[in-house]
Amino acid sequence: MSLIIMILLLSLLILVHEAGHFFTAKLFGMKVDKFGFGLPVGPVLYEKKFGETTVCVHAFLLGGYVSFPDDDENCTLPADSEERFINKPYYQKAAVVSAGVIANVLCAVVLVFLTAALWGHLPSGTYDIYAKKIVAPEDYSVWQSGLKEGDKFQTVNGQKVDNVYSFLTYIKMSKGYDGKTTQNIIDKTYGLLKELNPALEHDEIIPGGINIRLPEPIYENSIILDKYESKGAKYPKDTQIKISDNAIKLRDELRKENKTYYTSDGKYTLYELAQAMSDNVHPLSITVVRDGKTINLQPVYINEKGALGVELEIKEINTETKTPGAIFKSSIKYLIDNTYLMLYGLGQIFTGNVPLSDLHGVIAITKIGGDEIAYGGIFPGLLLTALISMNLALINILPIPALDGGHLLFMTIERITGKKLNEEVINKIASAFFSLLILLMIYIIFNDIYALIIHKF
Repeated sequence: MSLIIMILLLSLLILVHEAGHFFTAKLFGMKVDKFGFGLPVGPVLYEKKFGETTVCVHAFLLGGYVSFPDDDENCTLPADSEERFINKPYYQKAAVVSAGVIANVLCAVVLVFLTAALWGHLPSGTYDIYAKKIVAPEDYSVWQSGLKEGDKFQTVNGQKVDNVYSFLTYIKMSKGYDGKTTQNIIDKTYGLLKELNPALEHDEIIPGGINIRLPEPIYENSIILDKYESKGAKYPKDTQIKISDNAIKLRDELRKENKTYYTSDGKYTLYELAQAMSDNVHPLSITVVRDGKTINLQPVYINEKGALGVELEIKEINTETKTPGAIFKSSIKYLIDNTYLMLYGLGQIFTGNVPLSDLHGVIAITKIGGDEIAYGGIFPGLLLTALISMNLALINILPIPALDGGHLLFMTIERITGKKLNEEVINKIASAFFSLLILLMIYIIFNDIYALIIHKF
Protein backbone atom coordinates (compact mmCIF):
# COMPACT_ATOMS: atom_id res chain seq x y z
CA MET A 1 0.00 0.00 0.00
CA SER A 2 2.86 2.41 0.81
CA LEU A 3 4.34 1.80 -2.66
CA ILE A 4 0.96 2.43 -4.29
CA ILE A 5 0.60 5.68 -2.37
CA MET A 6 4.06 6.77 -3.49
CA ILE A 7 3.28 5.94 -7.12
CA LEU A 8 0.10 8.01 -6.88
CA LEU A 9 2.03 10.92 -5.39
CA LEU A 10 4.60 10.81 -8.21
CA SER A 11 1.78 10.62 -10.77
CA LEU A 12 0.29 13.70 -9.15
CA LEU A 13 3.49 15.64 -9.90
CA ILE A 14 3.28 14.80 -13.61
CA LEU A 15 -0.38 15.83 -13.72
CA VAL A 16 0.37 19.06 -11.84
CA HIS A 17 3.16 19.94 -14.26
CA GLU A 18 1.11 19.32 -17.41
CA ALA A 19 -1.98 20.94 -15.89
CA GLY A 20 0.13 24.08 -15.43
CA HIS A 21 0.80 24.16 -19.17
CA PHE A 22 -2.79 23.24 -20.04
CA PHE A 23 -4.69 25.76 -17.93
CA THR A 24 -2.31 28.62 -18.73
CA ALA A 25 -2.73 27.90 -22.43
CA LYS A 26 -6.51 27.88 -22.07
CA LEU A 27 -6.33 31.11 -20.09
CA PHE A 28 -4.73 32.82 -23.09
CA GLY A 29 -7.22 31.29 -25.56
CA MET A 30 -4.89 28.72 -27.07
CA LYS A 31 -6.22 25.48 -28.47
CA VAL A 32 -4.78 22.32 -26.86
CA ASP A 33 -5.06 19.20 -29.02
CA LYS A 34 -3.73 16.61 -26.56
CA PHE A 35 -3.10 16.19 -22.87
CA GLY A 36 -0.77 13.21 -22.54
CA PHE A 37 0.08 11.23 -19.41
CA GLY A 38 3.26 9.29 -20.17
CA LEU A 39 5.50 9.72 -23.18
CA PRO A 40 4.28 8.99 -26.73
CA VAL A 41 6.37 5.84 -26.96
CA GLY A 42 4.68 2.47 -27.41
CA PRO A 43 0.96 1.67 -27.18
CA VAL A 44 -1.81 3.98 -25.96
CA LEU A 45 -3.61 2.57 -22.88
CA TYR A 46 -6.47 5.07 -22.83
CA GLU A 47 -7.72 7.79 -25.15
CA LYS A 48 -10.83 9.95 -24.95
CA LYS A 49 -11.78 13.36 -26.23
CA PHE A 50 -13.03 16.00 -23.81
CA GLY A 51 -14.24 19.04 -25.70
CA GLU A 52 -11.47 19.95 -28.15
CA THR A 53 -8.73 18.14 -26.21
CA THR A 54 -7.88 14.44 -26.45
CA VAL A 55 -6.64 12.90 -23.21
CA CYS A 56 -4.12 10.06 -23.73
CA VAL A 57 -2.51 7.64 -21.30
CA HIS A 58 0.58 5.98 -22.75
CA ALA A 59 2.22 2.73 -21.70
CA PHE A 60 5.54 4.52 -21.08
CA LEU A 61 4.35 6.41 -18.02
CA LEU A 62 7.56 8.28 -17.19
CA GLY A 63 6.49 11.78 -18.17
CA GLY A 64 3.76 13.77 -19.84
CA TYR A 65 3.08 16.42 -22.45
CA VAL A 66 0.63 19.00 -23.77
CA SER A 67 0.29 19.16 -27.57
CA PHE A 68 -0.75 22.23 -29.58
CA PRO A 69 -2.10 22.51 -33.16
CA ASP A 70 1.32 23.84 -34.21
CA ASP A 71 2.77 20.38 -33.51
CA ASP A 72 0.47 18.72 -36.07
CA GLU A 73 1.36 19.10 -39.76
CA ASN A 74 -2.18 18.03 -40.73
CA CYS A 75 -3.91 20.57 -38.53
CA THR A 76 -6.84 22.30 -40.28
CA LEU A 77 -6.71 25.37 -38.04
CA PRO A 78 -5.89 28.47 -40.17
CA ALA A 79 -2.23 29.51 -40.05
CA ASP A 80 -3.17 32.96 -38.72
CA SER A 81 -5.62 31.66 -36.11
CA GLU A 82 -5.42 33.33 -32.70
CA GLU A 83 -5.86 29.88 -31.15
CA ARG A 84 -2.44 28.82 -32.37
CA PHE A 85 0.40 28.89 -29.83
CA ILE A 86 2.81 30.36 -32.37
CA ASN A 87 0.62 33.42 -33.03
CA LYS A 88 0.49 34.54 -29.39
CA PRO A 89 2.66 37.32 -27.91
CA TYR A 90 6.04 36.34 -26.45
CA TYR A 91 4.98 36.86 -22.83
CA GLN A 92 1.99 34.52 -23.26
CA LYS A 93 4.08 31.79 -24.89
CA ALA A 94 6.75 32.18 -22.22
CA ALA A 95 4.11 31.95 -19.51
CA VAL A 96 2.71 28.71 -20.98
CA VAL A 97 6.16 27.12 -21.31
CA SER A 98 7.11 28.15 -17.76
CA ALA A 99 3.76 27.20 -16.23
CA GLY A 100 4.68 23.56 -15.64
CA VAL A 101 7.75 24.57 -13.66
CA ILE A 102 5.78 27.15 -11.69
CA ALA A 103 3.07 24.55 -10.99
CA ASN A 104 5.68 22.15 -9.60
CA VAL A 105 7.15 24.87 -7.39
CA LEU A 106 3.69 25.78 -6.07
CA CYS A 107 2.93 22.09 -5.51
CA ALA A 108 6.11 21.75 -3.43
CA VAL A 109 5.19 24.83 -1.39
CA VAL A 110 1.66 23.57 -0.74
CA LEU A 111 2.82 20.10 0.28
CA VAL A 112 5.42 21.46 2.72
CA PHE A 113 3.03 24.01 4.26
CA LEU A 114 0.30 21.36 4.51
CA THR A 115 2.67 18.92 6.21
CA ALA A 116 3.90 21.58 8.64
CA ALA A 117 0.34 22.53 9.55
CA LEU A 118 -1.06 19.00 9.96
CA TRP A 119 2.03 17.20 11.32
CA GLY A 120 2.96 19.93 13.79
CA HIS A 121 6.67 19.80 12.98
CA LEU A 122 9.19 19.61 10.16
CA PRO A 123 12.53 17.78 9.98
CA SER A 124 15.42 20.13 10.61
CA GLY A 125 17.87 17.89 8.76
CA THR A 126 19.92 17.51 11.93
CA TYR A 127 20.24 14.61 14.35
CA ASP A 128 21.56 13.78 17.79
CA ILE A 129 23.89 10.77 17.60
CA TYR A 130 24.46 8.68 20.72
CA ALA A 131 26.75 5.82 21.60
CA LYS A 132 24.13 3.20 22.44
CA LYS A 133 26.53 0.32 22.98
CA ILE A 134 30.24 -0.36 22.45
CA VAL A 135 30.45 -3.62 20.51
CA ALA A 136 34.07 -3.45 19.33
CA PRO A 137 36.58 -6.25 19.98
CA GLU A 138 38.96 -5.60 22.86
CA ASP A 139 41.83 -4.53 20.60
CA TYR A 140 39.88 -1.59 19.09
CA SER A 141 41.15 1.81 20.24
CA VAL A 142 37.63 3.00 21.05
CA TRP A 143 37.95 1.15 24.38
CA GLN A 144 40.93 3.33 25.35
CA SER A 145 39.31 6.56 24.16
CA GLY A 146 37.15 7.10 27.25
CA LEU A 147 33.86 6.79 25.36
CA LYS A 148 30.95 5.57 27.47
CA GLU A 149 27.55 4.25 26.49
CA GLY A 150 24.99 7.07 26.39
CA ASP A 151 27.50 9.72 25.30
CA LYS A 152 26.24 12.12 22.62
CA PHE A 153 28.74 12.73 19.82
CA GLN A 154 29.33 16.44 19.36
CA THR A 155 32.33 16.95 17.06
CA VAL A 156 34.70 14.85 15.00
CA ASN A 157 38.04 16.40 14.05
CA GLY A 158 36.76 19.77 15.21
CA GLN A 159 33.69 19.64 12.94
CA LYS A 160 30.17 19.42 14.35
CA VAL A 161 28.47 16.14 13.44
CA ASP A 162 24.71 16.50 13.24
CA ASN A 163 23.81 13.82 10.71
CA VAL A 164 24.56 10.13 10.32
CA TYR A 165 26.05 10.50 6.84
CA SER A 166 28.84 12.83 7.95
CA PHE A 167 29.60 10.74 11.04
CA LEU A 168 29.90 7.51 9.04
CA THR A 169 31.88 9.27 6.28
CA TYR A 170 34.46 10.42 8.83
CA ILE A 171 34.81 6.82 10.02
CA LYS A 172 34.95 5.37 6.51
CA MET A 173 37.54 7.87 5.26
CA SER A 174 39.66 7.46 8.40
CA LYS A 175 40.14 3.76 7.68
CA GLY A 176 43.73 2.82 8.44
CA TYR A 177 46.27 0.85 6.42
CA ASP A 178 44.35 1.38 3.19
CA GLY A 179 47.35 1.43 0.86
CA LYS A 180 47.22 5.22 0.51
CA THR A 181 48.86 8.24 2.10
CA THR A 182 49.98 11.75 1.14
CA GLN A 183 53.19 12.75 -0.59
CA ASN A 184 53.90 15.22 2.19
CA ILE A 185 53.95 12.50 4.88
CA ILE A 186 56.11 10.23 2.69
CA ASP A 187 58.61 13.06 2.18
CA LYS A 188 58.72 13.90 5.90
CA THR A 189 59.15 10.23 6.84
CA TYR A 190 61.87 9.80 4.23
CA GLY A 191 63.70 12.87 5.61
CA LEU A 192 63.64 11.39 9.14
CA LEU A 193 64.87 8.01 7.84
CA LYS A 194 67.66 9.72 5.93
CA GLU A 195 68.79 11.60 9.03
CA LEU A 196 68.98 8.36 11.04
CA ASN A 197 70.56 6.39 8.20
CA PRO A 198 72.65 8.90 6.18
CA ALA A 199 74.63 6.24 4.27
CA LEU A 200 71.54 4.93 2.44
CA GLU A 201 70.37 6.36 -0.89
CA HIS A 202 66.82 7.05 -2.12
CA ASP A 203 66.33 4.25 -4.68
CA GLU A 204 69.13 1.93 -3.61
CA ILE A 205 68.09 -1.59 -2.57
CA ILE A 206 69.12 -1.85 1.07
CA PRO A 207 71.58 -4.76 1.43
CA GLY A 208 70.27 -7.71 3.43
CA GLY A 209 71.19 -7.96 7.11
CA ILE A 210 71.59 -4.22 7.68
CA ASN A 211 69.77 -2.74 10.68
CA ILE A 212 67.90 0.46 9.80
CA ARG A 213 66.96 2.88 12.54
CA LEU A 214 63.27 3.80 12.41
CA PRO A 215 61.79 7.14 13.51
CA GLU A 216 58.47 7.51 15.29
CA PRO A 217 55.74 7.13 12.66
CA ILE A 218 53.99 10.29 11.47
CA TYR A 219 50.25 9.74 11.62
CA GLU A 220 48.24 10.56 8.52
CA ASN A 221 46.17 13.75 8.42
CA SER A 222 42.81 13.85 10.16
CA ILE A 223 39.91 13.90 7.71
CA ILE A 224 38.03 17.19 7.36
CA LEU A 225 34.73 17.47 5.44
CA ASP A 226 33.33 20.74 4.15
CA LYS A 227 29.66 21.64 4.62
CA TYR A 228 28.63 20.12 1.27
CA GLU A 229 30.55 16.90 1.78
CA SER A 230 29.11 16.50 5.27
CA LYS A 231 25.56 16.68 3.90
CA GLY A 232 26.20 14.32 1.00
CA ALA A 233 25.76 17.05 -1.64
CA LYS A 234 29.14 16.16 -3.14
CA TYR A 235 31.68 13.40 -2.82
CA PRO A 236 34.58 13.98 -0.44
CA LYS A 237 37.81 14.39 -2.37
CA ASP A 238 40.52 11.85 -1.60
CA THR A 239 43.83 13.67 -2.12
CA GLN A 240 45.92 10.67 -1.11
CA ILE A 241 48.18 8.68 -3.42
CA LYS A 242 48.57 4.93 -3.61
CA ILE A 243 51.78 3.39 -2.34
CA SER A 244 53.55 0.65 -4.25
CA ASP A 245 52.80 -3.06 -3.82
CA ASN A 246 56.30 -3.53 -2.40
CA ALA A 247 55.63 -0.83 0.18
CA ILE A 248 52.35 -2.52 1.17
CA LYS A 249 54.15 -5.83 1.77
CA LEU A 250 56.79 -4.07 3.86
CA ARG A 251 54.09 -2.16 5.78
CA ASP A 252 52.47 -5.45 6.79
CA GLU A 253 55.82 -6.79 7.96
CA LEU A 254 56.45 -3.70 10.09
CA ARG A 255 52.96 -3.94 11.64
CA LYS A 256 53.64 -7.34 13.18
CA GLU A 257 55.46 -5.69 16.06
CA ASN A 258 56.56 -2.24 17.15
CA LYS A 259 60.17 -1.82 16.12
CA THR A 260 62.83 0.82 16.51
CA TYR A 261 64.99 -1.06 14.01
CA TYR A 262 64.22 -2.86 10.78
CA THR A 263 66.56 -5.59 9.58
CA SER A 264 66.71 -5.47 5.78
CA ASP A 265 66.06 -8.61 3.76
CA GLY A 266 67.53 -7.09 0.62
CA LYS A 267 64.20 -6.43 -1.14
CA TYR A 268 63.31 -2.79 -0.46
CA THR A 269 64.64 0.73 -0.89
CA LEU A 270 64.74 3.47 1.72
CA TYR A 271 61.98 5.31 -0.15
CA GLU A 272 59.74 2.20 -0.09
CA LEU A 273 60.39 2.00 3.64
CA ALA A 274 59.23 5.63 3.92
CA GLN A 275 56.07 4.75 1.98
CA ALA A 276 55.41 1.72 4.18
CA MET A 277 55.74 3.74 7.38
CA SER A 278 53.54 6.55 6.00
CA ASP A 279 50.52 4.31 5.42
CA ASN A 280 49.15 4.04 8.95
CA VAL A 281 46.10 5.68 10.57
CA HIS A 282 44.07 8.89 10.51
CA PRO A 283 43.44 9.98 14.12
CA LEU A 284 39.81 10.72 14.97
CA SER A 285 39.51 13.52 17.52
CA ILE A 286 36.08 13.17 19.10
CA THR A 287 34.23 15.27 21.63
CA VAL A 288 31.09 14.03 23.37
CA VAL A 289 28.51 15.49 25.71
CA ARG A 290 28.05 13.58 28.96
CA ASP A 291 25.82 14.84 31.79
CA GLY A 292 25.78 18.28 30.19
CA LYS A 293 29.57 18.52 29.99
CA THR A 294 31.75 18.47 26.87
CA ILE A 295 34.46 15.83 27.09
CA ASN A 296 37.46 15.38 24.78
CA LEU A 297 38.12 11.71 24.15
CA GLN A 298 41.52 10.19 23.53
CA PRO A 299 42.25 9.84 19.79
CA VAL A 300 40.50 6.93 18.11
CA TYR A 301 42.22 5.00 15.32
CA ILE A 302 40.07 3.18 12.78
CA ASN A 303 41.74 -0.04 11.66
CA GLU A 304 41.75 -1.61 8.19
CA LYS A 305 38.22 -2.99 8.75
CA GLY A 306 36.85 0.56 8.75
CA ALA A 307 34.60 0.14 11.78
CA LEU A 308 34.35 2.22 14.95
CA GLY A 309 32.76 -0.65 16.87
CA VAL A 310 29.89 1.38 18.37
CA GLU A 311 26.17 0.76 17.98
CA LEU A 312 24.53 4.14 17.40
CA GLU A 313 21.23 5.60 18.52
CA ILE A 314 19.90 8.28 16.21
CA LYS A 315 17.34 10.90 17.24
CA GLU A 316 16.08 13.34 14.64
CA ILE A 317 15.71 16.94 15.76
CA ASN A 318 12.40 18.40 14.60
CA THR A 319 11.31 22.01 14.28
CA GLU A 320 7.96 22.64 15.95
CA THR A 321 5.29 24.21 13.72
CA LYS A 322 2.38 24.82 16.10
CA THR A 323 1.63 28.44 15.14
CA PRO A 324 0.99 30.15 11.77
CA GLY A 325 4.24 32.07 12.11
CA ALA A 326 6.24 28.92 12.82
CA ILE A 327 4.55 27.11 9.92
CA PHE A 328 5.47 29.90 7.49
CA LYS A 329 9.02 30.43 8.72
CA SER A 330 9.93 26.74 9.02
CA SER A 331 8.35 25.80 5.69
CA ILE A 332 10.20 28.52 3.80
CA LYS A 333 13.48 27.57 5.48
CA TYR A 334 12.91 23.88 4.68
CA LEU A 335 12.29 24.67 1.01
CA ILE A 336 15.21 27.09 0.68
CA ASP A 337 17.72 24.78 2.38
CA ASN A 338 16.74 21.75 0.32
CA THR A 339 16.49 23.68 -2.96
CA TYR A 340 19.98 25.06 -2.38
CA LEU A 341 21.34 21.55 -1.87
CA MET A 342 19.53 20.37 -5.03
CA LEU A 343 21.11 23.16 -7.07
CA TYR A 344 24.53 22.34 -5.69
CA GLY A 345 23.95 18.64 -6.40
CA LEU A 346 22.94 19.40 -10.00
CA GLY A 347 26.16 21.35 -10.38
CA GLN A 348 28.12 18.34 -9.14
CA ILE A 349 26.42 16.14 -11.75
CA PHE A 350 27.14 18.50 -14.66
CA THR A 351 30.77 18.96 -13.60
CA GLY A 352 31.25 15.19 -13.50
CA ASN A 353 31.87 14.99 -9.75
CA VAL A 354 28.92 12.60 -9.42
CA PRO A 355 29.29 9.52 -11.68
CA LEU A 356 26.35 8.36 -13.80
CA SER A 357 26.35 5.08 -11.88
CA ASP A 358 25.09 6.99 -8.85
CA LEU A 359 22.11 8.57 -10.63
CA HIS A 360 18.74 7.09 -9.69
CA GLY A 361 15.19 7.64 -10.85
CA VAL A 362 11.55 6.80 -10.41
CA ILE A 363 12.00 3.17 -9.28
CA ALA A 364 14.45 4.16 -6.55
CA ILE A 365 12.28 7.10 -5.55
CA THR A 366 9.22 4.86 -5.31
CA LYS A 367 11.11 2.35 -3.17
CA ILE A 368 12.56 4.99 -0.86
CA GLY A 369 9.28 6.90 -0.67
CA GLY A 370 7.34 3.70 0.01
CA ASP A 371 9.73 2.90 2.87
CA GLU A 372 9.35 6.43 4.23
CA ILE A 373 5.55 6.08 4.25
CA ALA A 374 5.65 2.54 5.66
CA TYR A 375 7.88 3.50 8.59
CA GLY A 376 7.06 7.16 9.14
CA GLY A 377 3.54 7.60 7.81
CA ILE A 378 2.15 9.78 5.05
CA PHE A 379 3.86 13.03 6.08
CA PRO A 380 7.46 11.98 5.30
CA GLY A 381 6.09 10.77 1.96
CA LEU A 382 4.51 14.17 1.31
CA LEU A 383 7.78 15.94 2.11
CA LEU A 384 9.71 13.66 -0.23
CA THR A 385 7.09 14.33 -2.93
CA ALA A 386 7.53 18.07 -2.36
CA LEU A 387 11.28 17.80 -2.83
CA ILE A 388 10.83 15.72 -5.98
CA SER A 389 8.40 18.34 -7.30
CA MET A 390 10.96 21.07 -6.69
CA ASN A 391 13.63 18.92 -8.31
CA LEU A 392 11.43 18.42 -11.38
CA ALA A 393 11.00 22.18 -11.61
CA LEU A 394 14.75 22.79 -11.45
CA ILE A 395 15.54 20.15 -14.06
CA ASN A 396 12.78 21.25 -16.45
CA ILE A 397 13.86 24.89 -16.41
CA LEU A 398 17.41 24.01 -17.48
CA PRO A 399 18.16 25.41 -20.98
CA ILE A 400 18.33 21.94 -22.54
CA PRO A 401 16.45 21.21 -25.79
CA ALA A 402 13.43 18.92 -25.26
CA LEU A 403 12.89 20.41 -21.77
CA ASP A 404 10.82 23.48 -20.94
CA GLY A 405 13.97 25.52 -20.42
CA GLY A 406 15.14 24.63 -23.93
CA HIS A 407 11.88 25.83 -25.48
CA LEU A 408 12.10 29.04 -23.45
CA LEU A 409 15.70 29.54 -24.60
CA PHE A 410 14.83 29.30 -28.31
CA MET A 411 11.85 31.62 -27.87
CA THR A 412 14.00 34.17 -26.03
CA ILE A 413 16.69 34.07 -28.73
CA GLU A 414 14.00 34.79 -31.33
CA ARG A 415 12.66 37.63 -29.18
CA ILE A 416 16.10 39.22 -28.72
CA THR A 417 17.30 38.82 -32.32
CA GLY A 418 13.92 39.56 -33.92
CA LYS A 419 14.53 36.68 -36.31
CA LYS A 420 12.66 33.41 -36.46
CA LEU A 421 14.91 30.41 -35.98
CA ASN A 422 14.90 27.60 -38.49
CA GLU A 423 12.07 25.39 -37.25
CA GLU A 424 13.44 22.27 -38.96
CA VAL A 425 16.82 22.68 -37.25
CA ILE A 426 15.18 23.30 -33.87
CA ASN A 427 13.04 20.17 -34.26
CA LYS A 428 16.09 18.07 -35.15
CA ILE A 429 17.99 19.38 -32.13
CA ALA A 430 14.98 18.78 -29.85
CA SER A 431 14.51 15.25 -31.25
CA ALA A 432 18.17 14.42 -30.70
CA PHE A 433 18.08 15.60 -27.09
CA PHE A 434 14.77 13.84 -26.53
CA SER A 435 16.37 10.59 -27.70
CA LEU A 436 19.30 11.19 -25.36
CA LEU A 437 16.92 11.82 -22.46
CA ILE A 438 15.08 8.56 -23.22
CA LEU A 439 18.39 6.67 -23.26
CA LEU A 440 19.38 8.32 -19.99
CA MET A 441 16.04 7.35 -18.43
CA ILE A 442 16.52 3.73 -19.54
CA TYR A 443 20.05 3.73 -18.10
CA ILE A 444 18.76 5.14 -14.81
CA ILE A 445 16.05 2.47 -14.67
CA PHE A 446 18.72 -0.21 -14.96
CA ASN A 447 20.67 1.62 -12.23
CA ASP A 448 17.59 1.47 -10.01
CA ILE A 449 16.96 -2.22 -10.68
CA TYR A 450 20.59 -3.11 -9.98
CA ALA A 451 20.55 -1.04 -6.78
CA LEU A 452 17.45 -2.93 -5.62
CA ILE A 453 19.11 -6.27 -6.39
CA ILE A 454 22.20 -5.44 -4.32
CA HIS A 455 20.06 -3.86 -1.57
CA LYS A 456 21.69 -0.45 -1.97
CA PHE A 457 18.56 1.15 -0.50
